[in-house]
Amino acid sequence: MMSAARSSDRFATTRWSVVMQSASAEPADASHALTELAQRYWYPVYAYVRRCGHAPAIAQDITRGFLGGLMQQFRDGVTRHPQGHFRRYLLDQLNAFLGGDWREVVDNDTGTELAAPEDLEARNERDNAGAASPEQAYERSFALEVIARALRRLHSEAQQTGRLAMYRALEPHLANDPAAGEYEALAAQLQTRPLALIVALKRLRQRFRELVGQELADTVTSAEDLAAEQTTLHAVLSGMTRA
Repeated sequence: MMSAARSSDRFATTRWSVVMQSASAEPADASHALTELAQRYWYPVYAYVRRCGHAPAIAQDITRGFLGGLMQQFRDGVTRHPQGHFRRYLLDQLNAFLGGDWREVVDNDTGTELAAPEDLEARNERDNAGAASPEQAYERSFALEVIARALRRLHSEAQQTGRLAMYRALEPHLANDPAAGEYEALAAQLQTRPLALIVALKRLRQRFRELVGQELADTVTSAEDLAAEQTTLHAVLSGMTRA
């Protein structure tokens, strides 16, 4: 079991911890950490704005203006004491932004330092067609962005270690076991033994869970908050599976 001191050290330098400690940390470090988080979680902000009824191009402009304004306010010292975990903070700030004169911020073209992901609308159509509310679209998209980032890292690790072919064969089974006879078919395809694939899938799943945990850890400041975010992630994904 991780000691309290080691747990505290682990969360002392997460992106969100650096932002939360902005009053005592280097302002440039805190601003850089917030910029990284904003760039990572552009998608859930966009999904929320789209579900509010804005057209794709307008939603992109609003998202860019919101995130750019958020960082500018942080640099100017307007919002230097954020509370809670990043997921909730981001949504609270977004609601405040949309409840104000957001058109003025968007017209001023803030956020030009941020690059919008290319596949935003395609992802939103696929993931949130059945979202009952902007909040549900946001929660779904946040969870799926965490998963997507973990999968990209898992893919990169497999490529770096020369195990890309095995990764591609096993990645579809991270959540569900292969059907009867599928291990044997994959083993023949990869010229290995079924038992080797069973062991490899077990390790791949474990590493995937670790990477998901690392992604979430960057948005919190404590082990307790991480556990709560993991519970929320599982609940959101389970709800999408049942829908």
